[in-house]
Amino acid sequence: MAAVARQLGVAPATLRTWDRRYGLGPTSHEAGAHRRYGRVDLARLMIMRRLISTGVSPRDAAEEAKAHKGKAAPEIVIPEFEAREDLVLAVYKAAYKTDVVFIETALKKDLAEFGVDSSWSQVMVPVLLLLGQDWESEGKGVEIEHMLTEIIKRTFRSSIEIIDVPLNARPVLLAAVGEEQHNLAIHALVAALAERKIQTLFLGARTPIEALSAVVSLSAPPAIFLWAQLTENANPEFFRKLPVVRPAPRIILGGPGWDRDACRGATVVEDLAQACLEIERAVGL
Repeated sequence: MAAVARQLGVAPATLRTWDRRYGLGPTSHEAGAHRRYGRVDLARLMIMRRLISTGVSPRDAAEEAKAHKGKAAPEIVIPEFEAREDLVLAVYKAAYKTDVVFIETALKKDLAEFGVDSSWSQVMVPVLLLLGQDWESEGKGVEIEHMLTEIIKRTFRSSIEIIDVPLNARPVLLAAVGEEQHNLAIHALVAALAERKIQTLFLGARTPIEALSAVVSLSAPPAIFLWAQLTENANPEFFRKLPVVRPAPRIILGGPGWDRDACRGATVVEDLAQACLEIERAVGL
């Protein structure tokens, strides 16, 4: 029992309680020996633990777990949440338990059902804000935030399908400028534009102006989206010193670092939906 408890990340007393109250104990038995947990038993216990960690009551979680029959490796069970706020809380709790499989499965399911715009604004950003509040108030959770950021990036990448026939003849150029390393929002934008069949070219974090200028000259993009989370990276020179190409691209700036008064001639957007709208206009949609 102790080995099973370690594998599941629960106390042996918890396993005894689940056995006594809900009948989720070992089922195999050999004459003259103690009952042993089989592979299906472990699968049921894993379902039980994951559901409880998302806020499902132990009794309901046990019923769901006992319904699992005949498979040693269960599919991850994602409950039907009554409100998106419940999903936010479930992902938040799962992050502190480092339950990567649950988080990734839950986010993929939400993306498939609601799309990038909704999942980003109503689930992913709220979870990140909760983790940010933990850091500000208690000085903890920065490692959890980094882990979740990488999971979200991976989830976005896996959700993007190859665009066989993009709506734009030339890709939209995206970059995080200066020394900017916070670029998760651009990953969301890439995925949201892919849903709209708009092809993009993302140069990544810390893009120097020389690299940006070279790509502009080569590709003549219909729109250029520049991200700056921090004010020290939001230098207007990044779009003012770009080479002249025809037709002139629409310059779109995202992130809280930009000063609107210093960015005349460019469009500063507030969120993912507005960024997508401006890019759609730039490519003629």
